[in-house]
Amino acid sequence: MFPAPPIKSAEDKNTFFLIPLFSKEYNIFYPFMSTEHIKVWQKCLSIIQESVNSQSFTTWFEPIRPLRLEDSILTIQVPNKFFYEWLEEHYVVVLKDAIRIEIGENAQLKYLIPKKTNTPQNISFAKKLEKNYTANNDSKSNKIKNPFVIPGIQKLKIDSQLNLNYTFDHFIEGDCNRLARAAGLAIAKRPGKTAFNPLMIFGDVGLGKTHLAQAIGNEVLKEFNDKTVLYVSSERFTNQFIDALRNNAITDFLKFYQLVDLLIVDDIQFLENKHKTQDIFFSIFNHLHQGGKQLILTSDRPPKELAGIEERLISRFKWGLSADLQVPSLETRMAIIQQKMDNDGVDLPPSVLEFVSFNVRTNVRELEGVLISIIAQAALNQREIDLDLAKEVVSKFVDNISTEITVEFIQKIVAEHYDIPMEKLKEKTRKRFVVRARQLSMYLAKQLSNKSLKHIGNAFGGRDHSTVIHACRSIESMLENDNRFKSEVTGLAKRLKSTGI
Repeated sequence: MFPAPPIKSAEDKNTFFLIPLFSKEYNIFYPFMSTEHIKVWQKCLSIIQESVNSQSFTTWFEPIRPLRLEDSILTIQVPNKFFYEWLEEHYVVVLKDAIRIEIGENAQLKYLIPKKTNTPQNISFAKKLEKNYTANNDSKSNKIKNPFVIPGIQKLKIDSQLNLNYTFDHFIEGDCNRLARAAGLAIAKRPGKTAFNPLMIFGDVGLGKTHLAQAIGNEVLKEFNDKTVLYVSSERFTNQFIDALRNNAITDFLKFYQLVDLLIVDDIQFLENKHKTQDIFFSIFNHLHQGGKQLILTSDRPPKELAGIEERLISRFKWGLSADLQVPSLETRMAIIQQKMDNDGVDLPPSVLEFVSFNVRTNVRELEGVLISIIAQAALNQREIDLDLAKEVVSKFVDNISTEITVEFIQKIVAEHYDIPMEKLKEKTRKRFVVRARQLSMYLAKQLSNKSLKHIGNAFGGRDHSTVIHACRSIESMLENDNRFKSEVTGLAKRLKSTGI
């Protein structure tokens, strides 16, 4: 007889913690003779998959391992205690429904958590989150597979080098990127056949240039099975060209790139002052463009500011459309965070979402870095994700955490409260509910921000200071005569102050 594995008590009556199935401490293995538990769990996963989004399913359910099924009790192994607590808090109903459908009304679920090691349990979880949030291709090989091809090789042999996570669904639209995104969608429907050839996407670091460019490529591959798409950084392109020179393989290099239907070249500014590389790129550009193929380029600045790039290339960059990506607005930053949290099955309190969105304003990459740090800190230290934790993390990224409540933030909160688009507050409309929301926003801006009446008026569609004064008097009158409205305003003011921004 094998010795029984030791059981550690848990607060939840449906949960128990055991040592691993294979334990060096006991040097034994606990086999399970039946595979029925595996079949049942696979059916449960099919049910669960219909109830949660794909990212949540991958993050929270794929790592689970079924261990045994005895007397309507299904035992599953989860990576760590944090994982178990997350499932119990967020997906317990989904899990119960699935096992009851497959096992019956008396079905129960028990969890097994592996024995702790010297390494914190949640490090692997934090790394997985970091992998999901980091928008880069570091996991890919530094070399394009099969970069030089023999004439006649099938085009489908070329690896696109695209990150499959970069899609339009994951790219939040806002005023900061609307033109570039719309052009990208048009190209994806008719690559090489629009006026946007080439498409030059430019902007500062971390604003989503690579994401958008690769989203176009992924959409083209999805819509056109016969199209060959290739993504390459200018640095990698240069290194390939140098290898081709060294190996006397320039002809093969040219033929390889001439096979492509959609060429995406990232960070084209790094071709500056590399004249031989520019010459070969000029030949490739001309060949593809004349053949009706699509080119997409990204840069940290517009074509006219690319010093060290030959004028003949600059003129070609201007043939199509140059679209810039700007720093996202507060509303767009909040939407970006919310989508990322939804995709990864993480609930972020509204106060944390608002605080992070307001204080991290430089670029999306830094925003993602803050989110990774908050989630990793919560996982590793088993802390709740709350405003205090967010402030600790953000203080390491941002030199001066803002203590000012801005007019823009007030507009956002009031518009959300009244369930109207924020832009409605700036329009010239006499609809009663919009007028009240606008007047209340002006009143709160005067009370809580340090902006002048003129500044506040300008923020509401260019209205003058007398309109702000009238709005404040109207709200003050309502506060004196309507206790319910007074309570509503007090709650909004408290929410604005509680975020610490």
